[in-house]
Amino acid sequence: MASRATAQRRLARTFAAVNIGSFRISAMVMGETENGGLQVMGSGHRASAGIKRGYVTDMAAASHAIRDAVERAEKSAGIQVRSVWIACAGAGLASNVVSVDIEIGGRRIEDEDVEQLLVHAQDMIQPDGRTVLHAQPAHYTLDGAHGIANPRGLHAERLGVDIHVMLADGAPVRNLTEAVQNAHLMVEGVVAAPLAAGHACLSLEERELGVALVEIGADVTNVAVFAGGMLLGLKALPIGSADITDAIASAFGIRRSQAERLKCVAGSAIASPADHRELIPVNGPNDAPDGAAAGPLARGADDKNRIVRAELISVVTQQLAVLTGDVGKALKEMGFAGSRAGQVVLTGGGAELAGMADFMQGALGQPVRLGRPPQLVGMPEAHHAPGFATLAGLCLYAAEDPVDIRAVGGGRAAAYRGTVRQNGWLDPVMRLMRALKENF
Repeated sequence: MASRATAQRRLARTFAAVNIGSFRISAMVMGETENGGLQVMGSGHRASAGIKRGYVTDMAAASHAIRDAVERAEKSAGIQVRSVWIACAGAGLASNVVSVDIEIGGRRIEDEDVEQLLVHAQDMIQPDGRTVLHAQPAHYTLDGAHGIANPRGLHAERLGVDIHVMLADGAPVRNLTEAVQNAHLMVEGVVAAPLAAGHACLSLEERELGVALVEIGADVTNVAVFAGGMLLGLKALPIGSADITDAIASAFGIRRSQAERLKCVAGSAIASPADHRELIPVNGPNDAPDGAAAGPLARGADDKNRIVRAELISVVTQQLAVLTGDVGKALKEMGFAGSRAGQVVLTGGGAELAGMADFMQGALGQPVRLGRPPQLVGMPEAHHAPGFATLAGLCLYAAEDPVDIRAVGGGRAAAYRGTVRQNGWLDPVMRLMRALKENF
């Protein structure tokens, strides 16, 4: 305990994140040391509740599950969490790029010029009644020349900037934040899940040169294309790994819990000749002792409720063909196909299925690799997996804390993170409510 306390005293700041998925709700507490190093202080996760395809469907159930996941992370970290960063995977996410420039007149560019440019860009954002999650400068231009990271001190006739704007439907985002607030937590910021996952899985060079990120969740698959350091295109597909589970349950007439276990333990995206000779027990270790059948036999099973693995693989690959077909169409619509195609990075819990990257590479005809979060100090080995990429990416995003143009120059449209932080007066009230709930 003393060493933990000593480590905490050396931290310059701490932040927490919650990834609210349809299959799992996970939380992580991360600290930043005085020299800028990052370390995971604690984490926790539990089965999801009240969430479907990225939307809140039961406020009470979702809030309880969020509170439970955060408390597990708190216990692991040994500290209390009061505010969190959250990811948004549904809510009709859309990505736009807005280009703005101003006259400089050939003189040296100063800080005031950059601020004037960003303030001018605020008026160019047209949300059309939607919620703006992010409005961030990606890179600057000097007289039309792109790729300028920092224009200060340079000379130009015109100074421009490309702003990446992430939009979402307002009501689903409000439901998500309210579920977190009902769990007695403040919301530091709402981050689009593809941006968070990209921070964890993609290098700066990949995001600059061009890469596609395919995040396979339980109910939603987000296909995002990055180039020029920005998220240029995004499409959310209403299909995910839970559809594979449902297909298995339907094909063999078994429970979803049994189908999920079969998918994780014996499922694969790649068939082998030995599959026809291998029998897979439908029951889990605790379902039926001594190999006896528990309940009705699965469709096509033997008297010990075992199925041929080849039949399981067939169901899995049929469903994957639908998923990869939709992913391929989305990439083509965003121009990431043919001669313009490149690296595809596969992440999310659905990417953990055995052989998934090989299957998608064959289906898309493009190089595919698995995207994992970096192995940070203190991170459990189990979290160094595609299924926890968004969670780790949220913490990395919080550490970077990118500039949002709506917060520049006291702009008329406060950044979303600013609006949720304005509720700081609720913090002591929330702590009091939590104490009453826990002790009475």
